Amino acid sequence: MSNRGVFISLEGIEGCGKSTQAKILSDYMSELGYCVVQTREPGGTPVAEKIREVLLDPKNQDLTSRTELLLYLASRSQHVEQLIMPALKKGKIVICERFSDSTRAYQGYARGLDMDMIETLIRIATGNLEPDLTIILDMEVKEGLLRAERFKNYKDRLESENLDFHNKVRRGYLEIAKNNPNRIKVISAKGSIDDIHLRIRQYIDELLSNYKDKPN
Repeated sequence: MSNRGVFISLEGIEGCGKSTQAKILSDYMSELGYCVVQTREPGGTPVAEKIREVLLDPKNQDLTSRTELLLYLASRSQHVEQLIMPALKKGKIVICERFSDSTRAYQGYARGLDMDMIETLIRIATGNLEPDLTIILDMEVKEGLLRAERFKNYKDRLESENLDFHNKVRRGYLEIAKNNPNRIKVISAKGSIDDIHLRIRQYIDELLSNYKDKPN
């Protein structure tokens, strides 16, 4: 592995536990002596967070699929240039809740937008950046949506989509993982928080075995 830092993304349907596991993973790697940047999409920078507000506001139900796609990619472009790439160039480890696979699953598989167009726009927005490792937390859609609503007591714009939409997202993630077995690992998001963390750690520890020098 080069002197560049390590880029890890956590993916999955609504309510699968990405935020919880990202925090636990960040703490774990920090305790090992690594310099870790934990971030999220959409968001991660002031401008990107403002775009997040537009995307998730349930009042904005009239956003077209293409507008939604372009807003996500605008947020990602800002995020990559302002936060992710500078951190990686400094040798840091970046843990991101959602990245380009979310766009493929939500706007591609669920919204039905042209995948070739999506891939072209992703490359433009990210400068061809892909995570070194992506963990997909997989669980039943109904369970995930109930969990998301229970923790937040409200539904954002995407969580308000119908069950068929979210099932398409899940199937999309599994298809993306099937097509990218080296980068993407699918683990069950069922069980205790600690159990899920240990499932993630087996892949993290393997990744870090090739990254001997602690960045900080």
